[in-house]
Parts: sequence; structure tokens; C-alpha cells
Amino acid sequence: MDWTELTLDQLRSCKAELEAEYAGYVKQNLKLDMSRGKPAGTQLDLSAGVLDKLESCRTENGTDARNYGGLDGIPEAKKLFSDLLDIPAERLIIGGNSSLNMMYDSVVRCLLFGASSQTPWGKLPKVKFLCPAPGYDRHFAICEDLGIEMITVPLLADGPDMDLVEKLAAADDSIKGIWCVPLYSNPQGVCYSDRTVERLASMKAAPDFRIFWDNAYGVHHIYSEEKVADIFDACTRAGNPDRAFYFFSTSKITFPGAGVALMASSESNVAEIKKHLGIQTIGPDKLNQLRTIRFLKNADGVRAHMRRMAAELKPKFDVVLTTLERELGGTGLAEWTRPKGGYFVAVDTLDNCAKATVDLAKKAGVTLTGAGAAFPYHRDPRDRNIRLAPTYPTLEDLTLAIRLFCVCVKLTGVSRLIAEKE
Repeated sequence: MDWTELTLDQLRSCKAELEAEYAGYVKQNLKLDMSRGKPAGTQLDLSAGVLDKLESCRTENGTDARNYGGLDGIPEAKKLFSDLLDIPAERLIIGGNSSLNMMYDSVVRCLLFGASSQTPWGKLPKVKFLCPAPGYDRHFAICEDLGIEMITVPLLADGPDMDLVEKLAAADDSIKGIWCVPLYSNPQGVCYSDRTVERLASMKAAPDFRIFWDNAYGVHHIYSEEKVADIFDACTRAGNPDRAFYFFSTSKITFPGAGVALMASSESNVAEIKKHLGIQTIGPDKLNQLRTIRFLKNADGVRAHMRRMAAELKPKFDVVLTTLERELGGTGLAEWTRPKGGYFVAVDTLDNCAKATVDLAKKAGVTLTGAGAAFPYHRDPRDRNIRLAPTYPTLEDLTLAIRLFCVCVKLTGVSRLIAEKE
């Protein structure tokens, strides 16, 4: 039944029923959290063996991992990630536990020292980034923290709106970067098409324009194994070999607080980065790299581990998607993504209803990511996008939380429809 076609009296009757149902949830004094993409304890338990892998502290080339050195990572880590991601080992820099840290540092290096022998960004009157949205709030926070102006670009079913991206980048040399989560994007679950990757690599842009390629969910398949085209191959073919900075981590493979992060780029970019990195640090936590790689073993070991992870996550995504379809399907009150992998489900309510929905849920004891968080400056122009994070709650809590969420969507939507008809 399409609720948008109901009469005013019918809507008022529905609202009364929903308010009674909502009051029943409020009385339960719930404390449920669906706000961040955190692994549940049962998910972390899948990697418990990491903690038992330091029977020897020597790497395969004989280096004592307890000591200084190893600026760009231990050989075992380079080989595993090279095989897994199909990136030459010499183009990899293996770091600490946080790829976000490496992204922040990469932007700061460009601000301080420039890129491609161009003027440091920090000495320019204005620096701008293209920000596909809905997108990852922490990418946007980096720009905001460092004073970089953000330009919102719609995220479509096959990636950023490339007609707009190409137009903007070609017309304005102060646009120096774009944030991309190419596979199972946060929060929409979008997978970039081959054509999108090709256009990003080949489009006209400033000579020091950089694609910040955050492949955070590159092995996080749940329902099927989607793939994204090789950004480095695309850039090389287009004559822009230095254009991409690539990021990846095991944060949602093993332990978020003690994973292994990496970045990759062209050989010339890597040489430049290592020059500054050698001043910034003497080396990353090689012991953590060593125990993580020993646990995962090799690229096939990562894939096997992620199949176990998918078996853990699939029932949670099933509950969310099934409940959304049962409670909201056909009502006209919401639309939602059906991701094949990754960590999130995104829901679009009626316009001007997201903030009210999140507030209603909070008052009833369910914490959601703030409305507007997936947009630069936290400004969703239509106030409709909400990110759901199914991973952290238990299946029982998640089932309750998503049912309450649907009640909040309906109650807010019906209230909006009534206001429009009165």
C-alpha cells in the first residue's frame, strides 16, 4: 500500500496506531547502538589467533621485528598484500593500524610539500576537493580540519556523477583531489563501474590532482564477489601514472585497533613519500605486522577468513533487508540500498524526514549515525539519508532495533504527509 496516496483521515488513523506502537518501544528503556561500523565481539573472535603468532620475532629475511627499522613494512606483509590486491610490492608502504591516519598524512604532505613538483597546496589561495555523497564522514572531516573546501558531487549507481566531476575538474585547477570508496562504498554500497574508473583516470584535471582511492571494503564480500577495475592500470594507460593514492587496511578483517594499514602509489610518488616518512618515523609496529601476516598466512588465507566473516555478517544484513522490505516496501515512505558487501545499508526517507527519524529512534533508545553525516559539512540538502550499521549489535538486538527504526520512519513520514495535506 502506497501511503503517499492515503487520505488525510487515513493518515491520521495510521499515525495514531504508530504512536501507540512507538510508545510501547519507549517503555522498554532500550539501549541499542547502530551508529558506527564497528565489529561485534563474535566477529573479532574470528581473529583471536592473531594474538598467538609471535613465537619468533624474526621476519623471513632475518630482521628482528622488535627493533628499529623497516620504514615501509616487513617483506611478508608486502608479499601478502601485493598478491591480494595485485599491486607490485615495491609500490606498497605498509604502515600502522590506521589507513585513515595514512590518508590524513597524505593530504598534509601535499599541503606542505606539494605533489608532482607543483606548488605546495598550503601556499595556494584555495584548495578544493570533490566529495561524492553520500560518502564517508571521516573523509570529509579531514578536509574540514585542514581547511580544504568541499564540493559535493552526487554518488550514482555506478560511482560519482562523472559528467559533473569532469566538468568541475577541467574548469578549476584549485580542485586538487577526490575521495573515492570504489567497492561497497560507505554508506551506499556502490561499486564503481569500469567506465567510471577509466574516466577518473583520464579526465582533464590539475597536474597535481590526486584520487584518494580508499578501498576499505575491497575483500568484504557478503552476497557476491564484486570487482572494481585497477585504478593504477587505468591511470597509466591514460598518461597520468601519479594520479592515484590507494589505501587499504585489515581494520575490519582482524582488529580495528590493531590491524595493518597500507598505501600504494606510483614508484615516483612512493619515493617522495618515503623521503618524508623517513623523517616522520623510524618505522611502524613490525611486531603487529608480523603476527597479523602469520595469522592470515597469504592471499588465499585472507579470502578464506573473509568467507568466515561473510557467514557471520550475512544473517545481520538479511534481518535488516528483510525487515525493511516487509515494513516499508511499497509504502512510498523510504528507499534503501541492497549492498552485495561492505558494512552498511543506506536508507532514504521522504525529504525533510531523516533528522526527525534519527531523533525519534534516539528517544526510544536506538542510536543511529547522525542524519547528514554522509555529506560534506553534515548538510544533506534533502534531509533524507540515514546510514544503518548492522555489524555491532547482536542479532537479537539488531532485530529489535530495525523494527523500531521502521516504526520511526513510518511515523515521521506520515507526520510529514499530514502536514502537507492540512
